[in-house]
Amino acid sequence: MSTLRTGILLAALTALFMGVGYLIGGTGGMVIAFLVAAGINLFSYWNSDKIVLRMHHATPVDARSSPDLYALVQRLSQQAGLPMPAVYVIDNPQPNAFATGRNPQNSAVAVTSGLLQRLSFEEIEGVVAHELAHIKNRDTLTMTLTATIAGAISMLANFAFIFGGNRNNNNPLGIVGVIVAALVAPLAAALVQFAISRQREYVADRTGAEITGNPRGLASALANISNTAARIPNMDAERAPATAHMFIINPLSGARMDNLFSTHPSTQNRVDRLMALDRELGGRGGSFSKPGPAPAEPPRVGRTGTSGRGPWG
Repeated sequence: MSTLRTGILLAALTALFMGVGYLIGGTGGMVIAFLVAAGINLFSYWNSDKIVLRMHHATPVDARSSPDLYALVQRLSQQAGLPMPAVYVIDNPQPNAFATGRNPQNSAVAVTSGLLQRLSFEEIEGVVAHELAHIKNRDTLTMTLTATIAGAISMLANFAFIFGGNRNNNNPLGIVGVIVAALVAPLAAALVQFAISRQREYVADRTGAEITGNPRGLASALANISNTAARIPNMDAERAPATAHMFIINPLSGARMDNLFSTHPSTQNRVDRLMALDRELGGRGGSFSKPGPAPAEPPRVGRTGTSGRGPWG
């Protein structure tokens, strides 16, 4: 099912890429766009994870440079039945995280320094488990390819204003086609992202909570990240908005048209589902090597989250 979904997504993005090429340069532009899209698809399959990590200036860490984080990822990977992924830290004050890679054998988990500094141990554990769930569910290939190709579509549309107005380029719609390509293509690419994002996050939340056995830890993390991310900009994400759907919480500061165009489901809905799962499990929570205070009541989005320095801040 994951392979079929990825294939359909790649076909849709390639068709969209070709459509923008046609609007910009007619039949010739469509052919060129097809060749470029084929090259991007092939290159992205093998290198999109490296591209995304480089976009966000992620630095690899190991058992010597970041022993606590590395040990946590290693333990949770074993609990999830996954090979050990590469571990990265992003020097960014906004608490957030994402996973990437074409398969579980070639995967990576990246967390921001803000996440390590601002969240409790249980919250960090819940976030890491959520990202491992994406790897376990084989979401990361789709997520990473989408980020790379949708970014290329947006870039192609931006070129429309520069190169699309030439009367001799066989553009069938003239300047109207240029305007349509420049305005509609990025939106269409984003809609493809949004179509695959919401249910995927709910499933990863549940799987992550099952890995730790503590839905409350992840619920508290989601509420705290959402509250803090709204106040702390992530400039790398703002410069590469096509990667926003990869993060556990939308890293972009703009909340325009949230219900229709959000890359993530409502954080409060995610928290409510996790608290329902906690009740389903009898409120037992999990056992931790570094226990800390569990939330005494269901976390609410909008409530002031964890402040100060986290366990490794």
